[in-house]
Amino acid sequence: MSVRSVIIGTGSALPARRVSNEELAQQVDTSDEWIVERTGIRFRHIAGPDETTSSLATGAARAALAAAGKDAQDIDLIVLATATPDQTFPASATKVQAALGIDDCVAFDVAAVCSGFLYALQVADSLIRAGAHRRALVIGAETFSRILDWEDRATCVLFGDGAGAIVLEAQSGEDGRGILATRLHADGRHNELLYVDGGPSTTGTVGKVRMKGREVFRHAVVNLATVMEESLAAAGLEASDVDWVVPHQANARILDATARKLGLAPEKVIVTVDRHANTSAASVPLALDTAVRDGRIKRGDLLVLEAMGGGFTWGASVVRF
Repeated sequence: MSVRSVIIGTGSALPARRVSNEELAQQVDTSDEWIVERTGIRFRHIAGPDETTSSLATGAARAALAAAGKDAQDIDLIVLATATPDQTFPASATKVQAALGIDDCVAFDVAAVCSGFLYALQVADSLIRAGAHRRALVIGAETFSRILDWEDRATCVLFGDGAGAIVLEAQSGEDGRGILATRLHADGRHNELLYVDGGPSTTGTVGKVRMKGREVFRHAVVNLATVMEESLAAAGLEASDVDWVVPHQANARILDATARKLGLAPEKVIVTVDRHANTSAASVPLALDTAVRDGRIKRGDLLVLEAMGGGFTWGASVVRF
């Protein structure tokens, strides 16, 4: 009997401080109208001194475990996607493991920036289907505010902090639920379009985010539409079968353009970019948890999760929830 990885719980966590466009406009040359028109963003959450990637990830993990009706000791795998770990090493996943009180499980980080959660999902799914693990926490968590240049209005208005998590469980798949297909890609030739200008082996510093927004937008629309079609084809499905698209929340215009390219109704796209901004690896699981908790996404719904980020990396996953 084949094994499938089934999502049995979702959770999220956000920093206490919520920052409006108006507040940002007091610090940088911008305005609420300028930001909303170009991005759709109205608010973002910014981590305080005592809030870290691992603490947000732990909060999201606890919420997902509660939703799944599972204890931390039921978890034997933690895969944490992040571009902003607490430390260069050890992996922030091990800090989540310790915070949850899990004595021993496999725990590691995945770095694929905004596509990180999709990469982490594929890794966990593969390990579960191989029989190596039975139950996994897959987490996307970021404190992107730590690597922003707060004098660069082209980037600092776009990002926020947060975490989202799911509990994956090995099941028979007899009811059709589970991860049906995932497709991932990367093209390192585009490093200069979206990157951080620092790192341990180059500058010895953390660095700041740098981006050429217009070029990123162009690649994002094409790549996301293509990989969504590719993943649906791998699952033997079509766009008309999809109940909900849960996209990376980078920019409202990218979400609209991608939906149009696939011929999907805007009403089928989960949008949280207005309240969370771009939370990088956290954005897909944050949006997923939001839509599960407000009742839009229901058991049995067909979802497409998709994201693209620096690298470039991009991917999509078809999931029967």
